[in-house]
Amino acid sequence: MPRNDSDSSDGGEESFTTTNVMLGYASKELTDDDFSQLGGYPTWLDETKPPSAGLAKCKICNHLMTLLLQLNGDLPERFPGHERKLYIFTCRRKACRRKEGSMRAIRSIRISKDSAGKPNSKYNCVSQPEEPKKAQPPTNLGDTLFKSTFSSPNTSNQNPFSTNVNDHSLLANPFSPRNTSNTASPFSPPASKPPQNPSTDLAQTFAQKARISSPSPSPVTKEPWPPQSSFPKPYPSYNLDADYETLDPTPPSSVLKPAMDLDGGISGSKDDEKEAFESTIDKTFQRFADRLAQNPQQILRYEFGGSPLLYSKTDFVGKIFSHPLSTSANNRIQTISREGETSRIARCPNCTAPRVFELQLVPQAIAELEAEEDGLEGMEWGTVILGVCGNDCGERGVKYGELGWVEEWLGVQWEEDAKPGKG
Repeated sequence: MPRNDSDSSDGGEESFTTTNVMLGYASKELTDDDFSQLGGYPTWLDETKPPSAGLAKCKICNHLMTLLLQLNGDLPERFPGHERKLYIFTCRRKACRRKEGSMRAIRSIRISKDSAGKPNSKYNCVSQPEEPKKAQPPTNLGDTLFKSTFSSPNTSNQNPFSTNVNDHSLLANPFSPRNTSNTASPFSPPASKPPQNPSTDLAQTFAQKARISSPSPSPVTKEPWPPQSSFPKPYPSYNLDADYETLDPTPPSSVLKPAMDLDGGISGSKDDEKEAFESTIDKTFQRFADRLAQNPQQILRYEFGGSPLLYSKTDFVGKIFSHPLSTSANNRIQTISREGETSRIARCPNCTAPRVFELQLVPQAIAELEAEEDGLEGMEWGTVILGVCGNDCGERGVKYGELGWVEEWLGVQWEEDAKPGKG
């Protein structure tokens, strides 16, 4: 539930509502976060181990892209022992604009050895050495004394852009079959089988089947990270500051106004004008604009596991979040965006875990990044939504303590896709 805090500059009785959403603001001043930034060149957890250059190439033209955002994504109370950073890139070529694949997101992840064996470690996908199996002592005295052939089974730290976890917490060695061949004489009593744990075998069997039936991620060819001179001109770099979203109980007037007589006019009484105007606007976009108008300098909205503020419900991305699915047998394409809700974001292809919403960029980011640009040939998106692995898995084959890279889901809602009258 959103936190409700009372605050009033004039000492009146009006109460401001503080939500679970953390807002990010661009600043040229130094902030408490020395890693997160808008624009500029990316930096890595380990400068000697950057990602493959292929992860920063446009899927349309195959040219290197420009950094939009890098964010400190550490969530120590949700993912202890995980160092995670988020990056969003965009292609600056005009021919690639508004096309799927012209913007990409990657997550850097380093999982400490102390995280091994934690509840979510089955999704980590990291390599770990096999431990030698210890000999199991007999568990049935009758079997031991009388050589019975009937054996019973063994029954035996907070990210500055995340929601305050204290207040709003959400909180594999493969099984190798034993050789059961028996070469004993037919006149000798058969040797008893070693005790087995059916529940463990069953769980691992289902886990293996889930892995087999899920599509494997496409292999990424490791390309050396090129020098800065190989990249397009970067956007100006800003530091990021953060604070919880605060909403005024009496919000300002709508940012969308009737065109009145400029385009032929809306004539008649004020009530007629209002009714005619409201019938032509996209109500989802209106809600989007009204919400941003309460904190107009925000460049991003962050709520791990929350729900995005949609720019439109009529495009592909809007339909993903505005039409939740009920749980069904074919749930490999579903993910939980808020407790009790599901959406059609594809599951993490790296580990098959559900993906969740983490953050979105909003139009003020464009205003900051293009403040020094000439002309009107700039970015044309309304919001950029990042969905990430809900279990923060590591890159396949990367060992504990080593840095890995995973590409994440990015949904872009373009400007003109908010059509009038389609709320």
